[in-house]
Amino acid sequence: MATKIRLQRNGRKSYAFYSIVIADVRAPRDGKFTEKIGTYNPNTDPATVDLNFERALHWVMCGAQPTDTVRNILSKEGVYMKKHLLGGVAKGAFTEAEAEAKFEAWKNNKQSGLAALKAKQEEAKKAEAKARLEAEKKVNEEIAKKVAEKKAAEAAAKAETEAAATEEAPAAEATEAPAEA
Repeated sequence: MATKIRLQRNGRKSYAFYSIVIADVRAPRDGKFTEKIGTYNPNTDPATVDLNFERALHWVMCGAQPTDTVRNILSKEGVYMKKHLLGGVAKGAFTEAEAEAKFEAWKNNKQSGLAALKAKQEEAKKAEAKARLEAEKKVNEEIAKKVAEKKAAEAAAKAETEAAATEEAPAAEATEAPAEA
């Protein structure tokens, strides 16, 4: 029986969620499968993969052919690296302990790279937030200046009208006083 490692679609419309399954080559995408070895959720950032590493390695070593997407997932998870190292052990190129050490070094290197990438993304988010805050402060300062200018203009206009009213009042009193005399 020829087997294939493929994705089986689950989830609702416009929100796909996949199971990573071992299935017969002739079985339809969402049909009968032999074993479920993990899940893949492309909706999260970064995409979430939950994989039974040992079972995936077992099926790859048995000759199950993955689809392109599943091959990329297995490669990123390290299944193919482990298969490559076990092939070297079988040929006698190095011991199993050396293979395990190389795999752990690869995994640690990959995790440190992912941590550095995540830190870089966080730093970029902080810088963007700071830039937005500075831009907002500038806009608020401009608005405050305009409001202050408007209030000053209104106060000056009010002062002029009061000054004009106080000048007219003594003049009116002066004109009324001789009329009474």
